[in-house]
Amino acid sequence: MLRSMTGFGRAQGAAGNFDVDVEVKSLNNRYFDIFVRLPKELNSREFDFRELIKKMISRGKVTLTVNLKRKESGGNEVLNETALKETLNLLNAIRKTAGIDDDAKLEHLLMLQDQFMEDLTEIDDETFAEIIEITKTAIRKMVEMRENEGRQLKNDFSERLEFVSAKVAEIERMLDGEVKNYFEKLKERAKNLLAEFSQYDERLKLELALIAEKYDVSEEIVRLKSHIKQFREMLNSGNEVGKKLNFIVQEMNREANTINSKSVSTEISYRALAIKEELEKMREQIQNVE
Repeated sequence: MLRSMTGFGRAQGAAGNFDVDVEVKSLNNRYFDIFVRLPKELNSREFDFRELIKKMISRGKVTLTVNLKRKESGGNEVLNETALKETLNLLNAIRKTAGIDDDAKLEHLLMLQDQFMEDLTEIDDETFAEIIEITKTAIRKMVEMRENEGRQLKNDFSERLEFVSAKVAEIERMLDGEVKNYFEKLKERAKNLLAEFSQYDERLKLELALIAEKYDVSEEIVRLKSHIKQFREMLNSGNEVGKKLNFIVQEMNREANTINSKSVSTEISYRALAIKEELEKMREQIQNVE
């Protein structure tokens, strides 16, 4: 299923002696970047969260935030005297720099107690497993949002492909007639310029044939139709197709450029430009495909 790279998911639950709140969001990005924000109790487990994300997502800028709130105090907090002194010195330095006359008070220190109070409670494996399950739920919700947006993108791409395909078919139908008209005009002009046209008739036909070959865009049309088919197949092939779709659109744009530059017909050029405009809209949308 086609996925967008934009999504958000949140899950809450209980794990051991903690209330757990997990948020995960993703944005479109050329590469796969993961940012993990954890409470101090889980700092040593960052690798596990990163590996979990990699298993469920393959592209985008992903930010995971885990918050823990202890349900009840277990009496496992101890005072780090060195950290307390450092915190007090910091407060006094701030007071001096800011020109504040009041001394640092207990309530000021208590606001920063995380700096000098250490929690000796370790999160056991069972509690951590419960936190991981809550995290999985949040990621699944984000993935679901990405898939919903992916379905909308797929519909949009399909409609735009129909437009491009119709313009290609129009160019193909017009090709012979437009080229013949162009060269009939060239022949007429040549007749007007040359008094003895019949003397150069065979040479002129050869020159016109060479010019006709130079301006023939049949190969470009064949390649464009092939790229359209490939794009449709990619839309139905599953996830992680963003980079491939981007490459195909670039190739389609290259063929449209060639048709426009080689065309001897304003009508064909007009349709080639319309194709290019539609491809640019598709290219912008592809930047958000996983």
